Amino acid sequence: MIEKALHGGKGYRAWIIFLAAGIGVGLFAYLYQLREGLWLTGMSRNVSWGFYISQFTFLVGVAASVFMVVLPLYLHDFKAFAPITALAQFLAVGALSMSLLFIFSDVGMPMRILNVPLNPTPGSMLFYDTLFLPGFMLINLVIGWTAVGAEKRETPLPGWIKGLIYLSLPWAVIMHTVTAFIYAGTPGRGFWMTAIMAPRFLTTAFAAGTALLILLSMVIKSLTRFDAGEKAIWKLVTILLYSLIIDAFFLAVEYFTAIYSHVPAYTETFRYLFFGIDGNNAFVPWFWSMNLAILVAIFLLAIPGVRTSRFRLATACIIALAGLWIDKGFLLVPAAFIPNVFGRIMEYPPSWVELTVSLGIYCLGMLMITAFYKVTLAIKNE
Repeated sequence: MIEKALHGGKGYRAWIIFLAAGIGVGLFAYLYQLREGLWLTGMSRNVSWGFYISQFTFLVGVAASVFMVVLPLYLHDFKAFAPITALAQFLAVGALSMSLLFIFSDVGMPMRILNVPLNPTPGSMLFYDTLFLPGFMLINLVIGWTAVGAEKRETPLPGWIKGLIYLSLPWAVIMHTVTAFIYAGTPGRGFWMTAIMAPRFLTTAFAAGTALLILLSMVIKSLTRFDAGEKAIWKLVTILLYSLIIDAFFLAVEYFTAIYSHVPAYTETFRYLFFGIDGNNAFVPWFWSMNLAILVAIFLLAIPGVRTSRFRLATACIIALAGLWIDKGFLLVPAAFIPNVFGRIMEYPPSWVELTVSLGIYCLGMLMITAFYKVTLAIKNE
């Protein structure tokens, strides 16, 4: 079936060439980083986790959001999600592939990642994350590919695949919860030490993945004959809206706790994000933009007329996705290191190397997703 990804029109070939060029530029930047070292990045001993780990965190959430499509279909028999389930699963495969590549980029020498399986440490959340992430990627790849093959042969899903489907549901929740525990279990970072971190991770994951799936469905409909169906899109919009409302409530709870408690280790990072400290305010515009984007997206999605207009719905989803990316894909990780343990402000700007390597990884992930979608849509059209 994979040969179907090798054929397409001029637009498809131009898109593949564009992604290949992005991969090439990112590979060049990564080889440069590999030769010179991580000093080329904006990270330092003060901010030791930066843009790479931020993208890893965001993309794991996107992968976990497949839960919101698989659960209604297989546990509640919501047949409207049947046409987009394979798309959601292949999106999870691509997102997890990118997240793992961001981990490789962050460790400097990629061989160091072998220390995790060779020297297992069950007391570390990172150890469990290295088990859950590849496992979830493999599960979704097997389920998605088997489902597409069964559709091609016009046969029902084999019985054993349903066991994997039911296994994937708790796996998605546990996987992203473990990712949240990596941060919440770090005692030296007051910004992360909150019991609400795992629920926030799951809520933002469901919102980000759902928004992205809506946008992808719109793009696919404009380029091909595939239609996800109005009922499926409306249900996804409902999931997105309520996920954003819950996320906004969680943010408000965090802000109240930080402001009302007056605990320095917890409040200083929030003070820096809200207003800046001593003229250091690089993250302040991003922080306010994130909060504003989430509120604007909630307002737009709550208007019935927005849901019936493709342009307005796409705008609302893009705004929501931008706010969620700023939250987990940019601010959450480096902000916890500001101020540092000595109370000094050392701001973090990602370097051109980090941004270029990230561009290459995103292009590679999009190439994988494009290939999977091309095969899936070709078979559905047949």
